[in-house]
Amino acid sequence: MANTKDTQDSQRSQKSDKRSDGEDVTDKKPSPMELLSQARTQLAELTGMAAETVSSFEQTEDGWSLEVEVLELARVPDTMSLMASYQVDLDSEGQLTGYRRVRRYERGRSDAHRPGGR
Repeated sequence: MANTKDTQDSQRSQKSDKRSDGEDVTDKKPSPMELLSQARTQLAELTGMAAETVSSFEQTEDGWSLEVEVLELARVPDTMSLMASYQVDLDSEGQLTGYRRVRRYERGRSDAHRPGGR
């Protein structure tokens, strides 16, 4: 009896991998929101720091490039907390292929002298 249930579950999951037009959805590319969420999660897992926001996001030849703002050191008052911008590179499937810190700054400070507001 358990074998019949396993077979039915397997058939259901196989069916769910096909769209109504017969195209396999396992080849579906992640949406931009899925990419952003994956990037934030992967960066937080690697660095141990919370990714607060994504400040830039663009498609490249190899996948995607993002700039993610991270809280590096919480201070009181909060405007004195140390923040950092990380450049994060993803492949076309949304897997992190590399990252690097591009700047550090206090949360309460603006950076008007850099091109593009970065």
